Amino acid sequence: MDTPYDTAAALLPLVGGPANVTSVAHCMTRLRLGLADRSLVDEAALRALPGVLGVVDDDTYQIVLGPGVVAKVTPEFEKLVGSAGELAARGAELKAEQRARNATPGKLLLRRIANIFVPLIPALIGCGVLAGLNGLLINLRWLPGVTGTLAVIPSAFLSLIAVFVGYNTAKEFGGTPVLGGAVAAVVVYPGVAKVTAFGVALSPGQGGVLGALAAALLGTYIEKWCRTWVPATLDVLVTPTLTVLVAGLATLYGLMYAAGEISTAIGTASNWLLATTGPFAGLILGGLFLPLVMLGLHQALIPIHTTLIEQQGYTVLLPILAMAGAGQVGAAVAVYFRLRHDTSIRTTIKSALPAGLLGVGEPLIYGVSLPLGRPFLTACAGGAAGGAFVGFFAMLGDKVGATAIGPSGWALFPLLAGNRGLGMTAVIYAGGLLTGYLVGFLATYAFGLTGVTPTPSDSSGTRAPARTT
Repeated sequence: MDTPYDTAAALLPLVGGPANVTSVAHCMTRLRLGLADRSLVDEAALRALPGVLGVVDDDTYQIVLGPGVVAKVTPEFEKLVGSAGELAARGAELKAEQRARNATPGKLLLRRIANIFVPLIPALIGCGVLAGLNGLLINLRWLPGVTGTLAVIPSAFLSLIAVFVGYNTAKEFGGTPVLGGAVAAVVVYPGVAKVTAFGVALSPGQGGVLGALAAALLGTYIEKWCRTWVPATLDVLVTPTLTVLVAGLATLYGLMYAAGEISTAIGTASNWLLATTGPFAGLILGGLFLPLVMLGLHQALIPIHTTLIEQQGYTVLLPILAMAGAGQVGAAVAVYFRLRHDTSIRTTIKSALPAGLLGVGEPLIYGVSLPLGRPFLTACAGGAAGGAFVGFFAMLGDKVGATAIGPSGWALFPLLAGNRGLGMTAVIYAGGLLTGYLVGFLATYAFGLTGVTPTPSDSSGTRAPARTT
């Protein structure tokens, strides 16, 4: 298929046709569909389509197409099905029912956490890159007249991130978003320095994003409670006032202090873990991250990353977790060389490998390693080795951190920060990537493909999945 329209036209009948599609959206790599009846999906034919790197059956039905491609295919798919507004109206009830059937409390909580923090990632990336660039200019003593001004731009967002977290929290949990932002703003208001709680003067920003999340969540429940008894004629005055007052007081005289203690504990624990058990901690974190991504459990780490960035200016966990992607790349390269006669999977690897090098691992996970089985495990071994490498240097006192969350792989280099200068930080991170590539490659080449039956493409260009015994 040569064009995005061709791809969309081929996908539509395989998911049950226009009448079966209730919603259309996409993320970085996946076309996300709400479907009225999933039994109408021809999954085998979907997987066999050229350009389809995998499918994921979750709260939405997700077709992995890869970065760039999915952004072009989605609007063509929407045109074939109908307008997005009509789809949303027609499928809202069905989508809600589907989510209710599939959602466990744990999954629902993780999705809500993701819905709060993921929209902030583009701003974190942009501000992180600018902060890193400014730090480089300062270290090189270049453009001293510019660095002071340049520091203001990324710092402004980070100083007010609590407000955005509060806004998104209220929106996600069914409250009025601006009230959530108003309550969370208490956390960062400079005037809190005049308030004493538990015998200690508060500090602006104390509790950070965790305090903002708790404040907005409390505000949302207070707002909902008010609406159960406040007369409609007084609602516009009484409900917002009580919400901001009660949640604001609770934030000042409880939540900020408690969240501050938790945030401090997170930072202390992270530093202690790497300083005392660096290689072991890196081994575990780097080795388990791919399974966490596969299960969607990695979303629970987003508030931790954000807290560390607020506290220390960077998160020491992300570079270690990024090693999982390096192991995945090494494993994919080994599969490419070992399965020389499997033209279909080699084509998939060639198209997905550039994204994998930039830290987008889903095409390789769902298109290569998971279908083959053992390469997924050997990719985890590569990630563990890379994580142990970075963790070893952390134990020696050379911290490697990231000023923002989102990118990994080579794309993380502009966001690197540490306590030993950018040069040493980049060298350690690059060493971890190379270790992950090498161990992932060697483990997969030696052990990951035993029993795999390569399946050359037939005349139609499709193939049955290779199998591992």
